[in-house]
Amino acid sequence: MIGQGLTRRVKRFLLLVIVPAVMLGVNVPPAWAWFSELRHQRLINSQEYKEQFGKWDVLELPDDQKVNAIHAAVLPTGRILLIAGSGNKEDMFNAGTFKSLVYDPATGRSRVVPTPDDMFCSGHTFLASGNLLVAGGTQRYERLDGAVTNAGGGVIVKNEDPDSAPIPFPAGTEFRSPEGLVYRATHPFTVEPATKVATRRGATVTASETTVFAEAVEPGPGYVFEGPRQYSVSGVPAADAQNVYALGQAMTLKKQNYQGIEQSFEFNPYTETYERVGDMEFKRWYPTLTGLANGTVLAMSGLDGTGEILNGQNEIYDPATRTWRERKDLTQYFPSYPAVFQTAREDVLFYSGANSGYGPAEAGRVPGFWNLENNILTPIPGMRDPDLLETAGSAWAGPVQDQRIAVVGGGGVGESPRSTARIDTIDLDSPNPTWQPGPMLPEGTRYPNLTTLPDDTMLISNGSRDYRGKGDTNNHNARIYRPQTNTLDYAADPAVGRNYHSASMLLPDGRVMTVGSDPLFNDLANTIPGTFEQRIEIYTPPYLFRGPQPQVSDAPPRAALGDTVSVASPDAARIQSARLMAPMASTHVTDTHQRSIALDMTKQDGGVSVTLPRDRAIAPPGRYMLFLLDDRGVPSVGRWIEVPEPGRAEAA
Repeated sequence: MIGQGLTRRVKRFLLLVIVPAVMLGVNVPPAWAWFSELRHQRLINSQEYKEQFGKWDVLELPDDQKVNAIHAAVLPTGRILLIAGSGNKEDMFNAGTFKSLVYDPATGRSRVVPTPDDMFCSGHTFLASGNLLVAGGTQRYERLDGAVTNAGGGVIVKNEDPDSAPIPFPAGTEFRSPEGLVYRATHPFTVEPATKVATRRGATVTASETTVFAEAVEPGPGYVFEGPRQYSVSGVPAADAQNVYALGQAMTLKKQNYQGIEQSFEFNPYTETYERVGDMEFKRWYPTLTGLANGTVLAMSGLDGTGEILNGQNEIYDPATRTWRERKDLTQYFPSYPAVFQTAREDVLFYSGANSGYGPAEAGRVPGFWNLENNILTPIPGMRDPDLLETAGSAWAGPVQDQRIAVVGGGGVGESPRSTARIDTIDLDSPNPTWQPGPMLPEGTRYPNLTTLPDDTMLISNGSRDYRGKGDTNNHNARIYRPQTNTLDYAADPAVGRNYHSASMLLPDGRVMTVGSDPLFNDLANTIPGTFEQRIEIYTPPYLFRGPQPQVSDAPPRAALGDTVSVASPDAARIQSARLMAPMASTHVTDTHQRSIALDMTKQDGGVSVTLPRDRAIAPPGRYMLFLLDDRGVPSVGRWIEVPEPGRAEAA
């Protein structure tokens, strides 16, 4: 029928368009292109096509609601939090204009929410409370080679007095060298007292250290200095003058990287406000936050307050006290935004090798198991294209009980034009875990968005072949990966190209939302500066075109680990499986929170009963979406359910 309809339209088109065009001397190719697009639109909107490949829809927000979506999270209210901060716009950073948006995909309504700090390029993950922990961000934008006018570098301020109070210093504090050269701190800082530990022979005093960034008071090469030297510090109280001093390594006119901040916040999804919590021990820009089985959060990597990548200093956030504590026993170095996952073994994490940027090519790039009991990282080599892991995506492939991680795409370090189409997987439960080759994507792909779906498949969408889409290299394609068969299925092509600073999210209704993209250029010749993509695109997977979704008429608001609970459904006769889906919190192709949890299920009168796993390493405390799937693979709308911390099942 579709073919016959198109044939009639072809004849009509020839009569109404081409013949008059020839008579009038009008160019036929544009008219033919218009017809081809019309035919394409008819095809992709046909029921047969949507049932097999799904459908994408582009949405535009009102101008006053548009933000540069650097970070995206699905809140346990069903709304979406999009965090821009300064949005990679230095003029907005200088003006102190920081933005976040809450968007409701059910109604299309949105509102800008007050954003207290520049969370641009922060790290985030969900807590057991349902709050989103957001830590780090931007203290200072980068200065490229040739644009640095005042020599600058890191300065370590020391205090050898264990009996002093913390000493605050304002921005502009001066550091004077023995030669009389003066440099100023670009931001305020505080120097803590030294630590004192009693010993049999008296006590051991260890000076405290605070690293700050300083730049010369005047431009020019006269302030360039290579090598270590000591500085006096202005504004030191007289009583502390003998104990407080500064050490510097080099002051240069070389490129100065982005710098991180130590501030952290919890975003409350119910009040839709940011709540200030304790500062991190280290300033971080481009960090990863990984939730652990016990409900705490591990912060790793990132650029510090001087633009240097942290050398393995990691720290833990305790939601009970809302404070951070350095874990000096867990000193592992990673490139920025490392993809580090909590495995089924509580004291073991897995680093997939995927990362999103800063760090040398020869350090921290090999995947492996990280044992938190002894701080040993055991490398697992053997992945294809192991030198193309920067800007790769990685996620659990199938239910987390399968303990299978997929690594998808990626590129060379820095602005390398190289990319890979590789999909490799690894079974973490295997006695001898090894990387297994999977199918290849149609093109080399940096920045692929990976979205785990309730039917145990993974949507792989967008990305680009070159760094930040250079040379008009956005991939306008999508695929559905099936871990069970290790195969790829074609999916409908997205209309919007997305690369750097893009994200995807599974919505509670089973659709997928994609946002963001920050291309370096807007043209093939790389001459027109890129513009941030502010449109939203929503993918409706094929399973939502196979008939009505099964209904969940009632479900408990919470269930403890190991509990069996009843879920009412008028469609119980055709329900085949149940999944808990952790809400996504994605940035820079990194989301260590998303996971699908298979639930044991039995049918009963008027519904089904589902049993949660007993292991908190499989189902860490938090909020999840409960999906029931029918015999056609169609999921219900997700119902939010709380999995409380063990021993706190009565919590509200």
